[in-house]
Amino acid sequence: MKIVFLGTGTSTGVPQIACKCSTCTSLDPKDKRLRASVLVKVDNSQILIDCGPDFRSQMLNNNVEFLSAVLITHEHYDHISGLDDLRPFGEVNIFAEDRVCSVIKLNMPYCFSENLYPGVPTLKINGITDMCFEINSTNIQPIRILHAKLPIFGYRIANMAYLTDVKTIDENSYQLLKGLDVLILNALRMKEHIAHITLNEAIEIALKINAKRTFFIHFSHDIGKHEDVQKLLPQNMFLSYDNLEITI
Repeated sequence: MKIVFLGTGTSTGVPQIACKCSTCTSLDPKDKRLRASVLVKVDNSQILIDCGPDFRSQMLNNNVEFLSAVLITHEHYDHISGLDDLRPFGEVNIFAEDRVCSVIKLNMPYCFSENLYPGVPTLKINGITDMCFEINSTNIQPIRILHAKLPIFGYRIANMAYLTDVKTIDENSYQLLKGLDVLILNALRMKEHIAHITLNEAIEIALKINAKRTFFIHFSHDIGKHEDVQKLLPQNMFLSYDNLEITI
């Protein structure tokens, strides 16, 4: 399995518009962060997790030529607003829980009307629950987490789990996260936030899950510079960055 970090920023991206802080003005490429998304390459499949406003650039930056499916964690704009740009990939299977499917259909009615306009995206919406399902014989296990009070999904694929926009994880979900080779987990900033965990909270969760390697994701500019923050992390924990590719 290979995982490509297409974007590692929060909803505003980094640099943030009109900001002159040290992170936003950094010349280090690792401090340039598109909105959070990963591409999972497993067997002969390429599975996208989340499809935000930077999707087109992410596909071009990484020369992606096909997608097997798209997994959606939740309905916030930075996770679904790139769906219109799926058009070049032909019919694409979208997997999300029913509430999120309804939002997608509401936002993109031109994709689901009886008389489709030529050239619109061909989206096949698949409602999922917390039960395991398959994409081309690859098992996908949804992981229930809370984003503030909003129930959303993370996903486990083999021995990798992707959890973004976490605020809390219950014990039932922790049970589904045992024996991981790689954990990908959000860590918004140092200061507490109503809907996201801080870096220190993310480290605590990562220690509890005890994956062989943990990669943090979904940073705001307030996290600081990549080079500085990486030095603060325990062994086998890493700040991800855009276009990083890892192998399991």
